[in-house]
Amino acid sequence: MSDKNMLAGKTVVVTGAGRGVGRGIAIMCAAYGAKVVVNDLGGNEQGDGADQVPALEVVKTITDAGGEAIANFGNVAKSDDAGAMIEAARKEFGSIDCIVNNAGILRDVIFHKMTEDEFDAVIAVHLKGSFNVSRAAAPYFREQQSGSMVHMTSTSGLIGNFGQANYAAAKLGIAGLSRSIALDMSRFNVRSNCISPFAWSRLIGTIPQGTDAERARVAKIQQMTPEKIAPLAVYLLSDQAKDISGNIFVVRNNEIVLMSQPRPVRNLQTSDGWTPETVAERFGPAVKTSLVPLERSGDVFSWDPV
Repeated sequence: MSDKNMLAGKTVVVTGAGRGVGRGIAIMCAAYGAKVVVNDLGGNEQGDGADQVPALEVVKTITDAGGEAIANFGNVAKSDDAGAMIEAARKEFGSIDCIVNNAGILRDVIFHKMTEDEFDAVIAVHLKGSFNVSRAAAPYFREQQSGSMVHMTSTSGLIGNFGQANYAAAKLGIAGLSRSIALDMSRFNVRSNCISPFAWSRLIGTIPQGTDAERARVAKIQQMTPEKIAPLAVYLLSDQAKDISGNIFVVRNNEIVLMSQPRPVRNLQTSDGWTPETVAERFGPAVKTSLVPLERSGDVFSWDPV
């Protein structure tokens, strides 16, 4: 069954929508009836520069297909810009109903060499940017007693990866932000969920390809096109997902995965109270087999993309 009106009557702001995952989501939102604000600062993978062409091209793709869209070139890391993109949606289309926090940059470097600027820049775009846009939309969502947010997290934060302490911290922070938004705004029928996308895009196009193993890994990732993230995003934004909030999903080629979230695993108690010695003697050995090992995303998602 096809429901091409799944987002009819809704206005969606998609950040970082000039290329990659954001572009795919913006175009599919429009195809399913939404009016779309295509936000893209136009920077490179490091966030430098300001090229308006990608956002304008996405707008043209949408309007050529009979949809409605406008471009916005604001920087999500700036609260005033985030507010302006929400106001642009309301001025042009009369409402704001959904947001997709997708904008991102990379500053990959091994932790002991990471500078404060490299850490701050990534946090500012990913985590603070997600807060800024969500916060700008929140009063309108509260007033109209409805709204849906989708934020992009990453298994680099949910599981782990080398050389991405800044990115991992931001992306795991986004998962916590989304959960808190879901709890705080549930009384207003506002939903908030996360997607962790596996997809070939500019942001991972810098993966080393110096060895046969690295080249084989990249070849597998390239099968996972950005457009494959869009169907889940459209569903989560729609009223058909009205009972889903505070959850984390992974999209990996043709797979959709519901992720677990931290819950108690083992519990030991002593009526005498603990000392460092008894912790070492009793607790340490008891939980040893339940400890989470140092794994990367690829260790957990070890099978080929389906």
